[in-house]
Amino acid sequence: MGQKWSHLRHAGSIRQTVNQLLAELDSAGGSNDGVFVLGATNLPWDVDPALRRPGRFDRMLLVTPPDPDARAAIVRSHLGGKPMEGIDLAPVVAAADGFSGADVAYLCDEAAKSAMDDSMSTGNLRYITNADILAARASVQPSTAGWSETARTVVEFGNSDGAFDDLATYMRVSGKKRWRR
Repeated sequence: MGQKWSHLRHAGSIRQTVNQLLAELDSAGGSNDGVFVLGATNLPWDVDPALRRPGRFDRMLLVTPPDPDARAAIVRSHLGGKPMEGIDLAPVVAAADGFSGADVAYLCDEAAKSAMDDSMSTGNLRYITNADILAARASVQPSTAGWSETARTVVEFGNSDGAFDDLATYMRVSGKKRWRR
């Protein structure tokens, strides 16, 4: 909704929506003390700079893929209450490196479906195991891979105003292969 104008050349109605959003943000500043407007995007480099001016969306917060502890918590949350047996989180967490939180949840759902399908076909309850999760990992790919490549390019070639310094720092500190050429 808040794409750069240069991306909206042939989308007059979307341009009008962006203009209306800017007007609403400008009018909210004076009469609504204590009101915060939040936005979320996977493509912050495509947000119109007018939306990032002071008084509008003037701060950006980088949300990185979950670290190992967070991935373990997501697995526990999504498998909690389901029939499990002998789940060792260490290989599961390692296998989900680079996954978004939604990717980890999907991995758990696929593992649960596999155990459920097997239970239905045999007529015997089968618990979810590490084997189910690791088998699901073979077919579930991280959705962050393409994003990571674009983010690396933006940091290298499109960060002249420093808007993505947090992302650059994260990429440098994480030292992961996916951030390197």
